[in-house]
Amino acid sequence: MTDSKLYPESVPQAVPAAVGLPALGLGTWKLPKPQAPAVIREAVRLGYRHFDCACDYGNEAEVGAGLASALREGLCRRDDLWVTSKLWNTYHEPKQVRAACERSLRDLQLDVLDLYLVHFPIALAYVPFDVRYPPEWVFDPAAEKPVMKPIAVPYADTWGAMEALQRAGLVKRIGVCNLNVSMLREVLNTASIRPAVHQFEAHPYLTQERQVRFCQSEGIAVTAFSPLGAPSYVPLGMARPDESVLADPVVLGIAAALDRTPAQVVLRWGVQRGCAVIPKAQDPAHLAENARIFGFSLGEAQMAAIDALDRRRRFNDPGEFCEKAFGTFFPIFD
Repeated sequence: MTDSKLYPESVPQAVPAAVGLPALGLGTWKLPKPQAPAVIREAVRLGYRHFDCACDYGNEAEVGAGLASALREGLCRRDDLWVTSKLWNTYHEPKQVRAACERSLRDLQLDVLDLYLVHFPIALAYVPFDVRYPPEWVFDPAAEKPVMKPIAVPYADTWGAMEALQRAGLVKRIGVCNLNVSMLREVLNTASIRPAVHQFEAHPYLTQERQVRFCQSEGIAVTAFSPLGAPSYVPLGMARPDESVLADPVVLGIAAALDRTPAQVVLRWGVQRGCAVIPKAQDPAHLAENARIFGFSLGEAQMAAIDALDRRRRFNDPGEFCEKAFGTFFPIFD
């Protein structure tokens, strides 16, 4: 159970567009394997109920161990949890989709996923589980010049296989990631089961106002990944230290006025605009800090001031990192 005496502000709230989707989640990208079980257990103890996972993160077995520990100890019930995973790029062929989902279920020690997303609109050549798992981006890491190996798989075909997972009861909901509005429209035009959630990068330096507005008008919940912006990307060379929204004078001023931390202000902004946010944290103090965003609100002028910080600065852009890191130019955004 949530320790309400210690963390009275961590009472979960849900995103209106998707019944049951907690507005605050824990992102597990870059969560180290050795620490992951304990971090997950502690997050559950603090009141987290939404966990964002993916095959590509390479730590689903450890996350699953943490969830299993929390459930055994009675810190929560399975029905209280919302666990998301994602279909990786190498499993877009319809015949590979179910096996990929079942592998994530096995690693996470679950019978059903609350949400399964198509991670990127990028189809790559299949890599068998016994060759490499997770398969990552390049087809042959041992090649003289490792590159990605794109294949021609219509997104509609992959989506059809995702629908089959929901009909089979392996997942409760399906959704998409990293689409532009035009491609999302195409999915809606052909889908038998509409996406329940669209997950994409969003923070004060990349507000994605049109994308958020379109999803909400269509009844599609939004999950904002990297809701704190640059910190996860600086160590990877994908962002500069001076691009941190947490050091922005506007955010610092609002934080001081409210006696809150910059991270709490930015996460509250994300939740208050109707999105779920999934910051990554592993330090117990940071986990607790991020959970304390439901006991205050931002005023209209404060929301507008943060909205105005938009630089259209995308940190997670395949058009940039695929060529630099994986030898393949692969833009998906204009």
